[in-house]
Amino acid sequence: MEYRLLNAVNGIDDLKRLDKKDLPGLCEEIRAYMVETVAQNGGHLASSLGAVELIVAIHYVFDSPKDKIVFDVGHQAYAHKILTGRREAFRTLRREGGISGFPKREESEHDAFNTGHASTAISAALGFARAMRLKGEDGRAVALVGDGALTGGLSYEAMDDAGSEKIPLVIVLNDNEMSISRNVGGISVNFAAMRTGKLYNAFKRGLVRVLDMSKTGKWLGRHMERFKNRMKRFLLPNLPFEMLGFTYIGPIDGHDVGKLIYYLERVKELGRPVILHALTQKGKGYSFAAENPERFHGIAPFSVETGEVRPQNSITCSQVFGETLCELAEKDSRIVAITAAMPSGTGLSAFAERFPDRFFDVGIAEEHAVTMAAAFAAAGLRPVVAVYSSFLQRGFDELLHDVCLQNLPVVIGLDRAGLVGEDGETHQGIYDPAYLWIAPNLAVYSPATIEEQRAMLKMALQRREPAVVRYPRGSLASAPFPEPIVFGKWLLLRPMRKTVILATGSLLPLAESIADETDTGLVHMRFLRPMDEEMLSLFRKQGTRLLVLEESIAALAPQIALACNPCPVRSLAIPNIPVAQGTVAQQRERFGFNREMIKAILAELEEL
Repeated sequence: MEYRLLNAVNGIDDLKRLDKKDLPGLCEEIRAYMVETVAQNGGHLASSLGAVELIVAIHYVFDSPKDKIVFDVGHQAYAHKILTGRREAFRTLRREGGISGFPKREESEHDAFNTGHASTAISAALGFARAMRLKGEDGRAVALVGDGALTGGLSYEAMDDAGSEKIPLVIVLNDNEMSISRNVGGISVNFAAMRTGKLYNAFKRGLVRVLDMSKTGKWLGRHMERFKNRMKRFLLPNLPFEMLGFTYIGPIDGHDVGKLIYYLERVKELGRPVILHALTQKGKGYSFAAENPERFHGIAPFSVETGEVRPQNSITCSQVFGETLCELAEKDSRIVAITAAMPSGTGLSAFAERFPDRFFDVGIAEEHAVTMAAAFAAAGLRPVVAVYSSFLQRGFDELLHDVCLQNLPVVIGLDRAGLVGEDGETHQGIYDPAYLWIAPNLAVYSPATIEEQRAMLKMALQRREPAVVRYPRGSLASAPFPEPIVFGKWLLLRPMRKTVILATGSLLPLAESIADETDTGLVHMRFLRPMDEEMLSLFRKQGTRLLVLEESIAALAPQIALACNPCPVRSLAIPNIPVAQGTVAQQRERFGFNREMIKAILAELEEL
């Protein structure tokens, strides 16, 4: 496709110089460019396609970076990146050394705030608005919020706070799925146009001043306000937002860029908290994404012509988890499954179809998911929460306080553990071993094969303590059990030697091949908690030299070093720094998870 308009936009100033009549054409070109790029690189396509006109209109009206634009969540920000001087760099999307798939302050002054998890934008935008006021600056703060983000409590905490004072905060609600409110046609649209007009607002302020000059006027003013509020409750969908102190505008067509600009120009001048409610379509402009937006939410490289992803050769861990849970649920009616807005991503779609009464999608509310699971367990059910490692961070307080301190048998299916690749730093699953370590009563299972993953999920559901079954993005190897799984016991895969490698999960195949080449002992740490005290005692007695491989920040090695003191212990782990995008293979290479580095550490241990 020829990008005639898009090629002329090298930054926000170029966008603002375009005639408004050219903006619909620009939006079409942006969509085509997105599809072309994501087809090559993979990425979050459906939501970004649906937000194009919103982003074009926001940048046409507001003045970034003076005005702060915050995205919730950042995967809808592709058009923003393209318009803010990164058109050519967009071809490197999600690649190592390229641009991130999410807003990133290090990339551009127009990326006001890094956002990879939902429900954060309103809090951040309010912080910017207050900071500008404290500094005497006249900028505005804009939060572009997807409707799914309003299932998270943080959004309401921020709105409740923001509505308590008159501050120029604009929330653009991108409503592409939920029926948040009913569209009441001309009444709502005409009322929206009226209440953003300068004449209306000037008249309203003047009328209030006049009425407040006498007791009769004050009485009349109160009764007029009550009548107006009764009419709003009856006719308009704005009440929940206005109860929080926001002026509500909409709903309006989120793909009519001219209308969006019209309302945003008026909203910009109101100087108080405002919600502009825009109705959009996920996947707009690309038929395959529009017809199946969930599949194109986050998608691997695909064919533009057919919409088909390159075929996978193996079953994913998410699929193994979902299939196994369905098999277990057939035999145990106490099993219930919970997801936080990700039934497909966590492998629970089949469970939802087969056991609809026992499936609960709570929206983007991980905290609620974990505490509700605790109550299910207290009531005698067997709850399983399927969640990505990076998202369980949000429910950690609930896991610690509501599950582990009460020793309730909640099972967490912890997906995307370890390095995740192209989604980058906000989605890496490298922190959970460290934060799970401090939770009392918690067992953490770490399968290295498909067969172990199935067996460990079954074992976790049969036992009576809190449990996490931890598995990576993609696939694990398939291999028969060398020995049956015994709770809390590690597996000796190669005979004890002077030096022993300790590994687990998807790093185990690499460790096996190196152990064979170097005549080194090898232990599979099937459990991260509890650790195998008997084997640790054996290491200590024999003075074994240990190399611990962890695809996470170092969590196990420090504990093993304490337990095995004075044995020499070395760790190969992810440094505690943000891990940018790239393939998992590239990220492993970046941090030394390769034959050369591991052999060098083993040689150093042999010399001790």
